[in-house]
Amino acid sequence: MVVGELAHECDVIIIGGGPGGYHAAIRAAQLGRSVTLVEQDQLGGICLNKGCIPSKILTQSAEKFTSFQEGENWGLEGGGISFNLNKLQQYKQQKIEQLRAGVEALCQANKIEILNGSAFFLSEDKVGVEKGDKFDVFRFRNAIIATGGTPEKPPWARELSELVFDQHSISDLSEIPEKLLIYGSDYIALEIGMAFQALGSKVTMILDDGKEDFDFDQSICRELKRILKKKKIDIVKNSEVLELQHKEDMFTVTFELKGKIETISGTHLFVSTTIRPNTNQLGLSRIGVEQCAAGFIKVDAQSRTTQKHIFAVGDVTEGPALAVKAIKQGKTAAEAIAGIQSQSDFHFIPIVAHTQPPIASAGLTEKEAINMGNDIEIGQFSMSANGFSTLAGKKEGFIKVISCKEKQVLLGIHMVGTGAIELISAGITALEMAARDEDLIFPNYPHPSINEGLLEAVEALRNQAIHIPPKSKNEQKLKV
Repeated sequence: MVVGELAHECDVIIIGGGPGGYHAAIRAAQLGRSVTLVEQDQLGGICLNKGCIPSKILTQSAEKFTSFQEGENWGLEGGGISFNLNKLQQYKQQKIEQLRAGVEALCQANKIEILNGSAFFLSEDKVGVEKGDKFDVFRFRNAIIATGGTPEKPPWARELSELVFDQHSISDLSEIPEKLLIYGSDYIALEIGMAFQALGSKVTMILDDGKEDFDFDQSICRELKRILKKKKIDIVKNSEVLELQHKEDMFTVTFELKGKIETISGTHLFVSTTIRPNTNQLGLSRIGVEQCAAGFIKVDAQSRTTQKHIFAVGDVTEGPALAVKAIKQGKTAAEAIAGIQSQSDFHFIPIVAHTQPPIASAGLTEKEAINMGNDIEIGQFSMSANGFSTLAGKKEGFIKVISCKEKQVLLGIHMVGTGAIELISAGITALEMAARDEDLIFPNYPHPSINEGLLEAVEALRNQAIHIPPKSKNEQKLKV
């Protein structure tokens, strides 16, 4: 680039076309801003092309396969069912391309300029965009960084990194693993473990960082222990991985458990661990945008960086690496640029797992609520007592509601069971509105439906749930 060469003028430039980036672009365009969106790979980012969408196609396939196997319960008779992974991969690619085309069409309809290339900051108001031999400079009024993150494998797995699957590559498998080892304790580890178990893999889960349980409320963890045992998925807890070897197409993990050295082997290894922000090539130090020690960009509630005209959204910022966070931050940043007093608040961000059965959680866990000094009450309702769950043959799970005893304000809602991911939205709305138990007891709920489980969980706070047997006198005394 020759010094003094003319720069293209641009109102808002967005670096990264994933969920945070393209939502920010469309919202800014809706608010009358001219937008240039730069994506170095494919529009839709990791979420659409390698992460959220591909993994959910896998989990949906596993759920449908399981449902077909249970068809005889519904009077459905036929021959044996087989699973063709190659056809699923074709279907996955078709849906990804369809969704990507939809995003492209929306950007075009909103008159968003889309550029393919690598972008980096030249100064506080200029970005360079490089694509092969072509190099352009854009002078901007506002910029939004939405470059996402990359899975960071633990040190013991890095030498064999190309052979170890992560969140961005596990959905590209060309065969069903015979023996799948999973390292991780988050919702992704659970999704992958249950999906491949349903499709025929023998699965062993090694909880990361020597953890005792999964990253959910203690009641969900207890239920998971029962569900995983039923599915014959083994769990290794409180261990420290020491070494990974690969020989004759087998992985061998050596770990220390209760002072003893043990090993476990598998044909495939999947690691679900932390995300490293994609910020190294942006030139942030050149323009004074501050980062924390882990490399994440510091932002406020409007997603503003320490340079007030530059914003950052999604996995480059601190907090959970979730598309829902990126989407909200992207819209907030676009609105802040337009002068709207918009803010992002992630106190009640939902954590969901598309497992069998699904898991959904929002707000404080029981342990968190107690540690914060709350005197709490708990209402819990087993889905085995719900009429619709029973007739559907999906009786596993429960709904748990945590409430502040003094103020009777809901603090957290945790669910395991069919319909949990859809139903948690009602719980999130209640939490955001600082709802009291009476606010969820008063409305009418459709019957028969999974929704009634939420009603009875809240009613259980007041011993009013119809489908829960009355407590014994001893239990009532303990409660008092």
